[in-house]
Amino acid sequence: MPNAAKILFRADASLEIGTGHVMRCLTLAKALKGAECSFACRAHEGSLIDHIRAEGFAVLELPMGEAMADGPHGQWLGASWQADAAQTAAAGPHDWLVVDHYALDARWEGAMRPHAARIMVIDDLADRPHECDLLLDQNLGRKREDYAGLVKPDTPLLLGPEFALLRPEFAERRAESLARRGGGLKRLLISMGGVDQHNVTGDILAALKGSALPEGVEIKVVMGPHAPWLAKVKAQADTMPWPCELLVGVSNMAELMTGSDLAIGAAGSTSWERCCLGLPTLALVLADNQREAAMALGKAGAAIILPDTELDIALRAAFSDILADDSVLAQLSLASARVTDGTGAERVANAITEANL
Repeated sequence: MPNAAKILFRADASLEIGTGHVMRCLTLAKALKGAECSFACRAHEGSLIDHIRAEGFAVLELPMGEAMADGPHGQWLGASWQADAAQTAAAGPHDWLVVDHYALDARWEGAMRPHAARIMVIDDLADRPHECDLLLDQNLGRKREDYAGLVKPDTPLLLGPEFALLRPEFAERRAESLARRGGGLKRLLISMGGVDQHNVTGDILAALKGSALPEGVEIKVVMGPHAPWLAKVKAQADTMPWPCELLVGVSNMAELMTGSDLAIGAAGSTSWERCCLGLPTLALVLADNQREAAMALGKAGAAIILPDTELDIALRAAFSDILADDSVLAQLSLASARVTDGTGAERVANAITEANL
């Protein structure tokens, strides 16, 4: 990007929010080669501020406040939107401000106009107005009319999983991963996000004990270092009837997915990683903001969506179908691989660069 454009990312992670917003912003920051990227993040419990700094980016650390923002996700902000805007503005003027936060909307974005030449919004919900120059919504099935009345009519929109912000290693392993699909079920990967606040991982392990998994299936469980149920899950993993390994804070998720035959995972942003690699998936909706994307994945045949209740019954039924017919995994793999090729971060970075020019 010419003249080392200054780009500020406003995103948070916490035990309640999870890690996905910050992680995809980090992916985009790394794709913006030649730009001077920095972050503004609030110091929630479970924040990724130290991780962002370890990745080489400066972070303006915002203090926790007493007043909360309004709206359905207002409690995620840790301050009023007015206070947040004033604190973020302390980072100084920028060529681009990229905001990825469900608690912020057109009011905050409008207040930030004097401090940013251009504003980009990363959203998944299409449920509130935005004042921006570029908007990204990577959900499957998202249409321009979903944002009618929420952005100016001429606002450029980047819509769909072709713009999903995936780290480059997923696209790099895509051919290898797709080439090994079509076999049986020997390796199972379980990943419910970086936090898994409600210990769905533990529920899955408990439900699996009553399933018909073949003898000798290897299970790998991935959790983040801030997950509050690590010790309990580790104890469960040690008592599983199959070899079960707990991995914490991994940096090789693309490799793990490539080597797995089936995943059980949350229907959040990791859905696009699994799709890129054609990894068959049993997906669970862990938050309301995942429900729409999950329905679209299920409709496309790109995942089997498990119900919110009676998980043990649902898992037994799913494994019964998979083990009775090898084509189930193959069909899931083909359908999911059609969703995205994994090069979305490059496409988004190019869109920002072209707008900057």
